[in-house]
Parts: sequence; structure tokens; C-alpha cells
Amino acid sequence: MIILKKWIRGFLSFFVFLKYRNIRILYEHLYKNNLLSGVCASVFTHYCDSHGAYIGIGAEFKAWPYFPHGLSGVFISDGAKIGKNCVIFQHVTIGSSITEGSDHNGVPVIGDNCYIGSGAKIIGNVTVGNNCRIGANAVVYEDVPDNCVVVPSKTRIMRKEEKLDNRFIKNVKGTRYYYDFDTCEFRKL
Repeated sequence: MIILKKWIRGFLSFFVFLKYRNIRILYEHLYKNNLLSGVCASVFTHYCDSHGAYIGIGAEFKAWPYFPHGLSGVFISDGAKIGKNCVIFQHVTIGSSITEGSDHNGVPVIGDNCYIGSGAKIIGNVTVGNNCRIGANAVVYEDVPDNCVVVPSKTRIMRKEEKLDNRFIKNVKGTRYYYDFDTCEFRKL
């Protein structure tokens, strides 16, 4: 059944994109008409899923951002607001926070002319000002003023005297197992 649904969405995509030409125009149609379901919404979801991406139909764009590497792994939460002339690289998360008791519940607001490097995470009720750069793998959880650059912390290297055990270990009903690379199976620890 799942294969049939994927095939149907792929088939319908051809006809939807004949009318709407690209994903940006399709998104604008969905957003302006508040369409959360139907053929066009299904095709949009299928397109995002096929690129490992999610763009909430409630996200607001002053102008469609430029995605230099496509939508690969991009997550933009419902309600997020993104300004014009923004560049968003792969694997970026612009996500809401709905954690009970959190001081930062809400969605991010991104200003105009922002550059968001690959793997960056902008989470919760934060505002990123205009003309900002968010470096690759930076995590933003507080407001960023206009004309700023955000970079991740410097990597710390901690030398260990003993050999580290880097086996993958999982716990199943109180019993611990490790993955044995020689036999390609899990063994009891």
C-alpha cells in the first residue's frame, strides 16, 4: 500500500508541477490558500520527503530563500518567519520549541539578508537580526542582533590514557548487547 501511495504521489507530481512549475510556486499556492490537505499538499509533502526535508505550510517567507544544495535535510517549522534574500544550506533546522516550562517556547524569526551555514540549528522563540551569518553547525538559542556572526564553540580534544571502548551497545529488556563487526551481528555483553 505504501509503495502504491508513493507511486501515485510521484505520478500526480508530474501534473501538479506542469501547473506550478517549481516547489516555490507550489508552496506559495498552499500558503496563500491555507491548504493543509489535498492533492497539491500531498505532492508538496512527497517532494519534501523525497529530499529528507520538511517545510511547514505555516512557515512565512518574505521571499523564497536560496537553497544552494537543494532542500536536502532542511527542516523549517510551521510558523517560522524568514526574511528576504536568505541563503540556507543543507541540514539546517529552523525549529519551534514547545517544551513545557521552557523560556524559549515559540518559533524562530529570521531577518533579511541572512546566511545560514550547513548543519546550523536555530531553535525556539529567538530572533536573528538582519544581515547575520550563522556558521556551519552553530546552535542558536538566544536572540542575535543585526550584523552579527554566530560560530560554534571550538572543539575540545581530551586525551585518554586508556584505550576507549567504542563498540555500539544496546540494552534490550535489561540485557546488554554489542555489535560484533567480525560476525556482523549482536552479541551478549
